[in-house]
Amino acid sequence: MEALKFYSYPSCTSCRRTKSWLTTQGVKFDEQHLFRETPTVDELKQILTLTTNGIDEILAKRSKEFKELNIEVEDLTVSEFLQLVNEKPKLLRRPILTDGEKLVIGYNEEGLKGLTTEPNEFKAKIS
Repeated sequence: MEALKFYSYPSCTSCRRTKSWLTTQGVKFDEQHLFRETPTVDELKQILTLTTNGIDEILAKRSKEFKELNIEVEDLTVSEFLQLVNEKPKLLRRPILTDGEKLVIGYNEEGLKGLTTEPNEFKAKIS
């Protein structure tokens, strides 16, 4: 499992709540400012591969930036979408957390628990 990557924006309430939860739980993470250190196209592609709902899961459709674009996202190729989000990271929902295998978007305590705890191995006791 990779180190937990936490893409955040300090003014974002969900980001602050998530960071507080992680810190309280003693979870180590690498934080990356979403707008100062925009994820690369390759990082975005990796994030997209971990989604269950594809583009809709990471796209902030209610954001001012998205509404101002006035485009149909469905008409974009995946490459065009990734390039657009790389150039305009405010289009991303936040925070984004990943360990390279699992993904949590937004503040979601259950998702965070699943991301930050190792699965318990079942050991049968035979007598």
